[in-house]
Amino acid sequence: MQGDHVGQLQTTFSIWRFAMRAVKFDAYGGLDVLEVREVANPVAEPGGVVVRVKSAAINPGDIGIISGAARQRFAAKFPSAGVGASFAGIVDAVGDGVTAWTAGDEVFGWSTEKEALAELVSVPAEHLVTKPAGLSWEVASTLYGAPSAAWSAVEAVGAATGDTVVVSGAAGGAGGFASQYALTKGATVIGLASEYNHDWLRSRGIIPVQYGDGQLERIHDAAPSGIDAFVDTFGDGYIDLAVELGVGIDRINTITDFAGAARLGVQTKGSDSPADPRAPLTEIAAHINEGRIELPIAQTYPLEQVRDAYTELSKHHTRGKIVLLP
Repeated sequence: MQGDHVGQLQTTFSIWRFAMRAVKFDAYGGLDVLEVREVANPVAEPGGVVVRVKSAAINPGDIGIISGAARQRFAAKFPSAGVGASFAGIVDAVGDGVTAWTAGDEVFGWSTEKEALAELVSVPAEHLVTKPAGLSWEVASTLYGAPSAAWSAVEAVGAATGDTVVVSGAAGGAGGFASQYALTKGATVIGLASEYNHDWLRSRGIIPVQYGDGQLERIHDAAPSGIDAFVDTFGDGYIDLAVELGVGIDRINTITDFAGAARLGVQTKGSDSPADPRAPLTEIAAHINEGRIELPIAQTYPLEQVRDAYTELSKHHTRGKIVLLP
């Protein structure tokens, strides 16, 4: 009996030491292909870092990767493909040649291998940014995804003092950041959103306008002098609306409507990450940490409820971001 007990302890220790839980899938399909499995712990490669994940964000683009709709841009690596790019956590181990980080450092960052939805993630050392002490794990884990894309989109349209800028999906993960970031540039911002989100938009200094039928006229009423720039974070024909509003092609940016962008010739900055996003991520974190921009967390889920999390995300009605807590 004592030997059996020792054997059980050894087995338990082995699992704790050498295995972790991660979201994986083996074929394209619906959200039911996602599974939480025990897999081998990642190792810190030369020049790399292993991070123990405290929070990981999910993004609408992940659903296209899972279904295969985005396979031309982001092909899954089967078998046992991972999910998720943006995370925050504590440095667990560093590889040879890494001097910028040590075990115990609090960081946020990104996984180009899409393996962030896990208890541990291995990334190159240059894929990490120091997490400000006052920034929550949940918020920090979202910064590489939607806020980073929104930052690029606002920069692309050149929002500045005196401009009036329209943002679609203005209370979502990307749109909420884009509308507030445009405000920091000195622009007047009109946010297209459901009435449920109007009070929150007003509280941030954004002029809310109900989306849907009649929105063209409502935008004209809100900005009788015209619209200078348009940031589309939702898709579904909003860049056509921007053209109808008289916005110049060079001042329209979408992070989601790639077919429409190709047809109209508008920008898609933010749909791909900049070559080195560390500087914008540091700026984004500072804006949020210092209270200039609020990034709401709509909901948190344990790793095991990953399917429920993506189901909620797919409804496109959340204010802010959804994150998983490994």
